[in-house]
Amino acid sequence: MNKISVIIRNKNQALVLEFLLKNLTQRYLEDIDEIIVLDNLSIDGSDLVAKKYGAKLLEIQNFSYGGSANLAAESSKNDIIVIFSAHSFPVSHDFFKLIKEKFKGRENELAGLRCIHNSNDYSNYIKGISANQEPNGSGLMFAGSVFNKKVWEKLPFKSDIRTFEDKEWTTRVLKEGYLVEFVPSIFCYNIKRTKEQIFFRFKNEIVGSYQLWLNDYSFKSILKSFFISTASIFKNVIIDLFYTFKRLFFMIKFILNKPEKFD
Repeated sequence: MNKISVIIRNKNQALVLEFLLKNLTQRYLEDIDEIIVLDNLSIDGSDLVAKKYGAKLLEIQNFSYGGSANLAAESSKNDIIVIFSAHSFPVSHDFFKLIKEKFKGRENELAGLRCIHNSNDYSNYIKGISANQEPNGSGLMFAGSVFNKKVWEKLPFKSDIRTFEDKEWTTRVLKEGYLVEFVPSIFCYNIKRTKEQIFFRFKNEIVGSYQLWLNDYSFKSILKSFFISTASIFKNVIIDLFYTFKRLFFMIKFILNKPEKFD
């Protein structure tokens, strides 16, 4: 396992895709020798960006999270596969070196690695909270994770699950005796979703959590969540208005009573 394949899942994110590809090709070509952009019918010139940086472009029409991960694995020539979303990118200079070091001599036991991108990741890593203990918080996250193609060949991803395909695979490979661990390779997850995108994600996560963890809901729990959310919105509006008026009154007071300037 000397080289790494990088897979990037993308849909209409040409600007951040270019940043990620520039990052990869300028800083990490010593460790990676294959970059594949897995594109879901983009219409913003993402294909031209991929070609500009010499990345292999794979177009997928009938997108599913698990299906796209399977296509990524099938198309990769290396056994270590790092999968990014276009809006995530590696930060630490030794990002891929740490990954390769983790796999040395452990190709037959290590199914995947979770990289670090936020305080919860770092906390679980420092505290030694394993994927067996907390598969959601310490298992794979496909915006920036690593998986072993040899393990995938035995246990491919489920293409019919709406989302959480990374968490479902984590749970399944752990049951088969493989390991999923943290690696202190740091990446940034940087996305600003529209209200429509947030709602789309909400729908997928509700269905996915039911499929994976059988999280069920009742009319009582739905209404309770609705009223709590509504109350929170009104509370935040009132607080925002309160401090907006405080800033206004402070500025009026400041204009009327300006302090002396320093010479």
